[in-house]
Amino acid sequence: MARKVYESKDAKAVGPYSHAVDAGELVYLSGQTPIDPATGELSSGGIGEQTKQCFANLFSVLEAAGLTPDDVIKVNVYLTDMDNFSEMNDVYKTQFSEPFPARTTVAILALPLGAEVEIEMIAKRR
Repeated sequence: MARKVYESKDAKAVGPYSHAVDAGELVYLSGQTPIDPATGELSSGGIGEQTKQCFANLFSVLEAAGLTPDDVIKVNVYLTDMDNFSEMNDVYKTQFSEPFPARTTVAILALPLGAEVEIEMIAKRR
């Protein structure tokens, strides 16, 4: 069975994976780090700016799949430092409307390229 995938020119893959894979009514979006697509480098600035860039990358993938942030049902956030939770959360709450998607946030040891945050999503077609 061939996978139906979605790729966005405004998100960069740093490994052998697809930006998103269609599974019928669900679309699984790979984790995005805060890579600026214009430079190919990590977004400069602190955790707030990095979180904004992660969402910009993810929302471009959603758009490529014909979806919007309102279609997101689950979000996983990976932080390298839980002291950044509050600042990440301040940005997070501006990215969605209520009721918010389900979410898990965990602390991990490290992320690719030295990123401080990575975010992945699951969306559902209407």
